[in-house]
Amino acid sequence: MSRSEISVNKFKEGFNCSQSVLFSFADCLGMSEDNALKIMTGFGAGMGRRQEICGAVSGGIAVLSMLYGRTGSDDRQKSEETYDKTRKLIEAFISNYGTANCLSLLGGCRLLSEEGQQRFKDENMIEHCYDFVRFVIEHLENEINEDR
Repeated sequence: MSRSEISVNKFKEGFNCSQSVLFSFADCLGMSEDNALKIMTGFGAGMGRRQEICGAVSGGIAVLSMLYGRTGSDDRQKSEETYDKTRKLIEAFISNYGTANCLSLLGGCRLLSEEGQQRFKDENMIEHCYDFVRFVIEHLENEINEDR
């Protein structure tokens, strides 16, 4: 099964977009699937349903940080590399969808209200979110493959 399929299936199980993205990379990041799910819980629906940056993008940034991030005080180049890859992800996402803002991506549907959650369900907006997750996964896979 591809990482995109793994991620969308995890989303379909009821986990959020950001959890689903990091979960699909847990195996190559040396982290448990449970920890991947826990770490990203608060980032779903644009961070706690505030609908800021798309949770799929946040999950992608977490993957990039785990793969390329800085650990030592003398390793500032790792920060720059991670920032560059983060910008590339966000720019690619915006180029494809016009924004990385969750609220805008969902056409103003406010997930903090019961009405908004009902609209999300009635209009099957989760299908858009599956696309966002797939896009981020494919971008990450391309980025990782370029580095090999």
